Amino acid sequence: MFSRRSTRQALLVLLTAALLLTACNVGATPAPTQDINALSTALVGTTVAQLSVQFTQTALAMPTNTPAPTETQATVATVALPTLANNTSATVNPAALPTFSFVNTPVAGATQGSVLPTSPGPATASLGDECNNSVFVADITIPDGSILKPGEDFTKIWRIQNTGNCKWDEGYRLVFIGGDQKIDPVNFDFKLSKDFVEPGKTTDIGIPLTAPLAEGKYQGTWRMQSDGGFYFGTIVSVYFEVKKP
Repeated sequence: MFSRRSTRQALLVLLTAALLLTACNVGATPAPTQDINALSTALVGTTVAQLSVQFTQTALAMPTNTPAPTETQATVATVALPTLANNTSATVNPAALPTFSFVNTPVAGATQGSVLPTSPGPATASLGDECNNSVFVADITIPDGSILKPGEDFTKIWRIQNTGNCKWDEGYRLVFIGGDQKIDPVNFDFKLSKDFVEPGKTTDIGIPLTAPLAEGKYQGTWRMQSDGGFYFGTIVSVYFEVKKP
């Protein structure tokens, strides 16, 4: 009797507890049903996104190799050389070519072994100008080709005309410009008023010289020089031969 009552009470308690639990779950939001496919897709997307970020960071950290610029070769224009028609060779007529003549013109009064006149310098004019100019008129003494004794003293005199419009006064000279130094050449200076030469006038200028002791032919040349140092006018010369009597 007692056992049945206890069993009933226990069942009653269990039933009451079950009803209470059921009452607590009434009105609660049911738990969402998890979709396995959706979970797989989300997991894959997350993994791919993380890998993409890692690859991007790695690519930014790596140095960038910029390709070297390639050299562009300039195009060279092709020039066509002229060709002879029908491959014929050109012929040259020797008679049509210009000829050149090299003739050594001897200097008047110059002999083999003598020293030729030297250049008077860059300030030398070909002849002269309106102010300073002169012309040789005549040999007064020792004409060209004269024969002198060894060691003989003599004076060479030239007649020269002033063809410029400036007066030859102090500072003008007749200067030795080339020839044999053995004849003891000197210059003539216009120092005295009696030696001055007006434009258009002539004058006789003498240079004292000495015949060398050795036999042979000798010569020398002189030219006028202005007070400014410029050479002008024609060249005057002496040419003689030394022989023993």
